[in-house]
Amino acid sequence: MDRKRFVIIMAAGSGTRMGAQLPKQFIELEGKAILQRTIETFVEASPGISVVTVLPEAHMGYWKNYCLKHNFTCPQILVKGGITRFHSVRNALEKVPEGAVVAVHDGVRPLISSSLVASLFEKAAAVPALIPVIPCVDTMKMLEEKDGELVTMAGKTVDRSYLYGAQTPQIFHSEILKDAYRQAYDTAFTDDASVVEKYGKNLSYAIGERFNIKITTQDDLKLAEAIMSLSEK
Repeated sequence: MDRKRFVIIMAAGSGTRMGAQLPKQFIELEGKAILQRTIETFVEASPGISVVTVLPEAHMGYWKNYCLKHNFTCPQILVKGGITRFHSVRNALEKVPEGAVVAVHDGVRPLISSSLVASLFEKAAAVPALIPVIPCVDTMKMLEEKDGELVTMAGKTVDRSYLYGAQTPQIFHSEILKDAYRQAYDTAFTDDASVVEKYGKNLSYAIGERFNIKITTQDDLKLAEAIMSLSEK
């Protein structure tokens, strides 16, 4: 039986690191809000997908007005964000039924390709928890701060060949994700994969995309603009 597809778009952050008046998800990138671009990619990749958008309570009215003004007519279920990302996802999962497949994606990752989204959903039909990752390309150093300076941790080395960076969308069979989010909150929960792993479920992995960056700073925004400019040539 085919599972109905849902995507939870996480856009409840305040975006303080961006240093802008609006939270980063509402900043325009090449004439469209970052959040709009993100949602459009999922709709293109999977027509008929149900979109659950998690927003800061103070900006829910702003987003409704934006969609109306810009004729962005994609049906969305709007959910108020919680005190942490964990609580925001938990709130959103109340709108997702059992027996579905649900992706959780950062609203400020607008450059993911629709082909990767489609591929991940296809793979997720056969595995209960699928996480996109990219191999680490930088040389990694283990450092600690002493007297205000960073110094090498003696005897500590890192083998780069074992290191991968986790991306989103992270895709799950909904009953597993809903059950995992019934656990008590833990500060070790940094993404959905960490929640599901602590619940005792195995994770599967797929290679993500280098340009699937998370826009959190002005430098990230400049990089995203440059990537889009190159892709249009």
